[in-house]
Amino acid sequence: MSANPLAPAWLRVPADANALTPGIWSRHASRNADGVLEIAGVGADELAERYGTPLYVVDEFDVRARAREIAAAFGAAFARVGTSVKVYYAGKAFLCTELARWIDDAGLGVDVASHGELAVALAAGFPAGRIGVHGNNKSLAQLEAAVDAGVGAVVIDSEIEIERLATIAAARGTRQPVRLRINSGVHASTHEYLATSHEDQKFGVTIADAPRLVATIRARPSLRFLGLHTHLGSQIFGAEGFTEGGRRLLALHAELAATGEVPELNLGGGFGIAYTSADDPEPIEAIAAAMADGLAAAAAELGVPLPAIAIEPGRWIVGPSTTTLYTVGTTKPVVVDSPGAPDVRTYASVDGGMSDNLRTALYRADYSARIAGRRSDAAPALVRVAGMHCESGDIVVRDEYLPGDVHPGDLLAVPATGAYGWAMASNYNWVPRPAVVAVRDGESRVIVRGETLEDLLARDPGVNVQ
Repeated sequence: MSANPLAPAWLRVPADANALTPGIWSRHASRNADGVLEIAGVGADELAERYGTPLYVVDEFDVRARAREIAAAFGAAFARVGTSVKVYYAGKAFLCTELARWIDDAGLGVDVASHGELAVALAAGFPAGRIGVHGNNKSLAQLEAAVDAGVGAVVIDSEIEIERLATIAAARGTRQPVRLRINSGVHASTHEYLATSHEDQKFGVTIADAPRLVATIRARPSLRFLGLHTHLGSQIFGAEGFTEGGRRLLALHAELAATGEVPELNLGGGFGIAYTSADDPEPIEAIAAAMADGLAAAAAELGVPLPAIAIEPGRWIVGPSTTTLYTVGTTKPVVVDSPGAPDVRTYASVDGGMSDNLRTALYRADYSARIAGRRSDAAPALVRVAGMHCESGDIVVRDEYLPGDVHPGDLLAVPATGAYGWAMASNYNWVPRPAVVAVRDGESRVIVRGETLEDLLARDPGVNVQ
């Protein structure tokens, strides 16, 4: 079958529109003898019947394994060059108390970016000493809660925050460990809105300002300077950007180490995953090895010991673990004028959309999809999976080949939705946010309860007021 001229160049016509592309789906996803998608031994049809759709389905053992694997990869790579690694799970990708306990079991820390994320981690019983606190505009209440809990590190994002945090810690008679976030100027290959280490943006301070601000931190008895922090962006497939950013910070690190203790260097996160067959991220072991070699060489050139390294993966750990299930409500062929002759794209509208996955609308992110409740022998057809919201840009999957007989009532599965799906979900159009269900060993359980219309109305004080 030839490609539809409306399809992007990267999208290939699949030999089998039922096949689950390896590396995109969670590790325990497969089709059973009836052609139904199963995740960790639980059928998509069973999940939809029990919990409804839309539904986030998390492959628990996939999350646990990936957390252990990235820690092992970086631990081994940097041990080879003579230093250690701290791994913080970036809670902004997705956080609930159950997942926080999985991360704790794997021995990782957790990085939180709001007062709410901090509250969730603490409610899970997560050890405060392994919590890092981020944010470009942390409230006084958030800083107070962090110091009171005894978090292991607060990442200072601005000069104003130094005095605020020092005052809070001094009032409590404690010494709060801190890092200083630096804009390294490295532009990793990523979406403009995802790049966070260029100079003209809201996060961090410049390399030029860093020595003065570190001196200010060191002058506060209630603060302990741990080291520098940077974050290049998100969805980065190789080691080059991380290594170059690390080299720039190591030069600053060497300057600061001449006048005081600088035990750590935090390189942030942003390790990318595959969302479509066109995505080809390097194996995490290769990225870790390249980063270790590059930073060790840079430290040797500068004549300084390589400090302890910290990283903050989120998407890499949780992204591939989760599949979102939808139910198709309507389908329609749309004739589109194109050079030569009109072509047809099928729109399949589902019962979710930008309220449960904002990334397609916000970043023009690409996703994959498959029919989940059956196998089909129909020829592949170009399909756009649309949401149910009152926005023309409410698209879940812009371009995918699905069996041409996709029809109302079909279950549709979109993989790799664990990062920034539920975390960025909203009640747009007064739509309740879906439940999150964990699956393992043929069993399922709710780890985040789905909202109901009653939940939404309960927040409106005008309900039942005459």
